[in-house]
Amino acid sequence: MDIGISEKDRREIAQGLSRFLADTYTLYLKTHNFHWNVTGPMFQTLHLMFMDQYNEAWMAVDLVAERIRALGFPAPGSYAEFSRLTSIPESEGVPKAKDMIRELVAGQETVTRTARSIFPIAEKAGDQPTLDLLTQRMQIHEKNAWMLRSLLED
Repeated sequence: MDIGISEKDRREIAQGLSRFLADTYTLYLKTHNFHWNVTGPMFQTLHLMFMDQYNEAWMAVDLVAERIRALGFPAPGSYAEFSRLTSIPESEGVPKAKDMIRELVAGQETVTRTARSIFPIAEKAGDQPTLDLLTQRMQIHEKNAWMLRSLLED
């Protein structure tokens, strides 16, 4: 494989993207779970917002996995692999609506930090497609975190 990025750099980028994929998938699953289980006076707002966010994340996991494949490495795809690679903790039970929001803010911020951590190696390797993907994903996750955070203000 000769796409202008060394195998060592491709491997390191793919490893970072694998962590990013695991965080994205874990956040997707958590958001979908909260969509199903949210209750209370903000039900309608949160039910719809969570649905928008998990649908968007569902589409994103494919983009990230395909980028890993384009770099020449297998994408992780099992709960065991995602559990090992993710930085996002699972929820215990069914949190109250505001706690769901807090957990999702933390998850959105975690995904953003993971994306940002991959930037230096992708930049050094001249991997513009990965940089573009990460930039787009960070914009979405930062916006989602802001929108969720706004619901916590009194």
